[in-house]
Amino acid sequence: MLTNLPLFIGLRYMRSKRRDGFVSFISVFSLAAMALGVMALIVVLSVMNGFDREIKMRLLKVVPHVTVTSRQGLTASEIQQLERELQADTGQQQTVVSVVPMLQSFVMASKADHQTGLVLQGLDPVSKTAQRLTENMISGHVGQLQEGQFGVVIGSQIARKLDLFVGDSLQLTLPKVTITPAGVFPRIKRVTVTGIFQVGAQVDSSLAFIHYRDGQKLLQLGERFHGAHVELSDAFMADRWLSAKRGVLDTGLQWRSWSEEMGTLFRAMRMEKVIVSLLLSVIIAVAAFNIVASLVLMVADKRKDIAVVRTLGATSSMVVKIFVIQGLAVGSLGILLGTVLGCLLAYFIGDIVAGIEQLSGSYMFDPSIYMISALPSKILFTDVLAVVLGAWMISLVATLYPAWRAGKVLPAEALRYDH
Repeated sequence: MLTNLPLFIGLRYMRSKRRDGFVSFISVFSLAAMALGVMALIVVLSVMNGFDREIKMRLLKVVPHVTVTSRQGLTASEIQQLERELQADTGQQQTVVSVVPMLQSFVMASKADHQTGLVLQGLDPVSKTAQRLTENMISGHVGQLQEGQFGVVIGSQIARKLDLFVGDSLQLTLPKVTITPAGVFPRIKRVTVTGIFQVGAQVDSSLAFIHYRDGQKLLQLGERFHGAHVELSDAFMADRWLSAKRGVLDTGLQWRSWSEEMGTLFRAMRMEKVIVSLLLSVIIAVAAFNIVASLVLMVADKRKDIAVVRTLGATSSMVVKIFVIQGLAVGSLGILLGTVLGCLLAYFIGDIVAGIEQLSGSYMFDPSIYMISALPSKILFTDVLAVVLGAWMISLVATLYPAWRAGKVLPAEALRYDH
């Protein structure tokens, strides 16, 4: 009987009427604050996960899954041999779809008084990358990249920064020098803009494509390439594929996955997610302080009850358990309510935002700025579990001090002061 006594009394106290209505108000407020904090964390983390997925999907339209580079460069025959070796390994779960030549260089692009640095990549107009890029062209066409024409396809942010349109001329300054009797001059080439793409990610402001044969001529590579691009059946497994192949890959080559290439961006996004989580955790901390306050007042309100229970044979540890259970019950109820509401809101937030935009007649997220037509959201079980466990631990810690004070109440003193 006494074993279940703390659980019975603790749950009974949570729903019993208090002599002091202020105590009930604080308990309800702490429950609501806990629910609000958990709900806000789940929704914000889900939206950030949605943006993370959206950015990755857009980047993969132009960013290679795995990049292979060599100091000496690779010939077309060496790249074909590499493709045969990778595709011959049927033991790997992730199959290699293709291996295509790669060349790229940092260049300075300028027009009149405007200039910007960018990465110039060679592109085969019939490759799968070119096919994916075609879906994101806002002006011109990838097929207009023809050998010998020295045309380029540039990102929308580059075009906006340099005030460029299809058909305009653009000057490229390459990291090469031309030696003449008059002196040493940087290698400069004037090219024509044949297309503008927009994927809504960082590459819009830093990437341009040129026909790979023209790129070889510009960079004076002859028949060699800087390396190769490997396309896998599942781009999101590129890191695992590389880890599994470390022992058999050619050690004379450098291998990097797309997540490593864009590591700075993804590290910044992870840091942003952590910081936002910490800031929103303040709401849960406020709820925890309210639990402390409500339990302290509850202990003062129930001193006589504590004394009666102690005189009936309950130990100090049982009294501590009573108030720990009561505080955890309030916190757990708030966490449960916040989890349910948070998951529902995160799942339907795209439809909710779309409905608000339709009623108001204005965009909350302008597609011309944010590059999205709907607010993305992705609920991860690990995030929800981390929020729930974190909030529950905070609730547990918040109950310890008031419960300890309740355990220190002496029956004789409590009954004497009550009279």
